[in-house]
Amino acid sequence: MNEKGKKFVKILGVTGAVYGVFRYLLPLVAPFLFAWGAAAALRPSACWLSERMQVRLKTRTGRSRKFGLSPGAAGAAELLALLGILCVFLYQCGRKLYQETVLLMEQFPLWLEQLDAVLTGACRQVEEMFDLRRDFMVYLARDMIAGLGRRMKEGIMPYVMGNSFLAAQCCIGFAVVMLLFVIGTMLFIQEWDSIREKINRSVFRHEFRRAWQVLRLTCRAYLWTQGVIVLLTMAVCAAGLFLLRSPYAILAGIGIGILDALPIFGTGTVLIPWAVIQFIRRRWLRGFLILGMYLACYVLREILEAKMLGGRIGLSPLETLVSIYAGLRLFGLLGVVLGPVGTLLVREFARPESDRN
Repeated sequence: MNEKGKKFVKILGVTGAVYGVFRYLLPLVAPFLFAWGAAAALRPSACWLSERMQVRLKTRTGRSRKFGLSPGAAGAAELLALLGILCVFLYQCGRKLYQETVLLMEQFPLWLEQLDAVLTGACRQVEEMFDLRRDFMVYLARDMIAGLGRRMKEGIMPYVMGNSFLAAQCCIGFAVVMLLFVIGTMLFIQEWDSIREKINRSVFRHEFRRAWQVLRLTCRAYLWTQGVIVLLTMAVCAAGLFLLRSPYAILAGIGIGILDALPIFGTGTVLIPWAVIQFIRRRWLRGFLILGMYLACYVLREILEAKMLGGRIGLSPLETLVSIYAGLRLFGLLGVVLGPVGTLLVREFARPESDRN
């Protein structure tokens, strides 16, 4: 086999190995990988707290011994404190969302009356246009809406009842994963030096170091990119809501920006239904402005995510865009991160030894 054939086989093998690790091994060790990252971030402060909280006591033999928190326990306490602050923040956000939902439900009957008036007017125009008897289209539209509501109720209720047990399983699984995450972080901090020594003595120490460098570089670049995009999204949404003369322009802009950072949601979760409601109410200018806000945020994310993320991790914007798309197709929402990480791992482990040095 010539050099080209060997290189092709090597790239193919590395790509298959990376895909297999991401597909089958990563779900099994994901909590411990997050625990490793949290331990790396919390270890300096945990060691500092452990040293400051040591107390010397004399024993019966007259010798003095140190007593206090170990670095692992200090790190676990820090992690629990951060998780507690996060829970309080999410609770306050959920409480605010509940209050806004109550206000929305109070306005919902009024919106239904306005929608009924709009639909009734449209049906009247169709009746006059085709010379139909009065209220023919009105009753037809009402029967269609009522039938649609019955079908939705018949379809949703069995789904909710059938998946309630699955939801309970997911909640229990999430609690177990969080418990493993906290315990794993504590143990990683406690055994950090011994783990590093084992890695240094391993025959795969060079591969571990290169993989860690790729992961660290990609995660830092991803967090920086997402932070910049979220701040710009907040600014765009706040400016658009200010033009709409919203009294909560800044607060709503911050909320939409945070929602855009979540993997499942995005700005479209709020802005698209809002624009549709404005179009139904025939407020065309407001609807097009809200739709323009969504398009601006979408284009901003697509361009900056490819350009900034690629520039910081060494991939071109086109390579980053292709890797993100491939990751989405292969791994779902997590592919936004796994795609560039996999591309860098394949490039790092498939290139010749002479290029690495």
